[in-house]
Amino acid sequence: MASPLHQFEIKTLVPIKIGGIDLSFTNSALFMALAVAAVTFFFVQGMKGRSVVPGRWQSLAELTYEFVAGMLKDNVGAEGRKFFPFVFTLFTFILFGNLLGLLPYSFTFTSHIIVTFALACASFLLVTLVGLARHGLHFFSLFVPSGVSPVLLPLMIPIEIVSYLSRPVSLSVRLFANMMAGHTMMKVFAGFILPLGVFGIAPFAIDVALTGFEFGIAIIQAYIFTVLTCLYLHDAVHLH
Repeated sequence: MASPLHQFEIKTLVPIKIGGIDLSFTNSALFMALAVAAVTFFFVQGMKGRSVVPGRWQSLAELTYEFVAGMLKDNVGAEGRKFFPFVFTLFTFILFGNLLGLLPYSFTFTSHIIVTFALACASFLLVTLVGLARHGLHFFSLFVPSGVSPVLLPLMIPIEIVSYLSRPVSLSVRLFANMMAGHTMMKVFAGFILPLGVFGIAPFAIDVALTGFEFGIAIIQAYIFTVLTCLYLHDAVHLH
């Protein structure tokens, strides 16, 4: 029986080494490219006709657009419009990456901490740069909780700083852990189907149920990652 963790192994498809640096094209890079291609195809098809009475493709494309736009408006306000391209790209990239990983013989790049950490760092850097550009040094007042007694500030300020710096860690671990745990569980139950023979119907039924559950998790985790980015943008734009 293959290890449940074998599905997360990164494999080199096209070896590329330049100056001692490994820039090989891997299965992870392939599915990232496929996710971008799938997003592009989805919205190109959805916007091709631009009918007054939208069809299925157009309805789904418009629904996705309005969903992300509404998320930004609700959490950041009118000032959030300028960040829409980044947030929209982030949401669709993670969403399609999660969904592609549910296909047989596919690879889930969001199950790797290095990928989710890179996405989280991009959000963290954007939020920090926006806060500094908008408020200057006053941005650091974010680490001074309002209404707190001056006596407690020496304790609260370090806690707020650590909390702020831990944002990319919590963002990345949440997405990576959920995707990896779900796919591992599906693989474990799938490994019992054939060896159990007739009784394999039980793990098969569980795997089918887990597939539906993972479909929901794929959407929810993309939403959580994105909405937390919006909340962090709200802090950077409005401070307290």
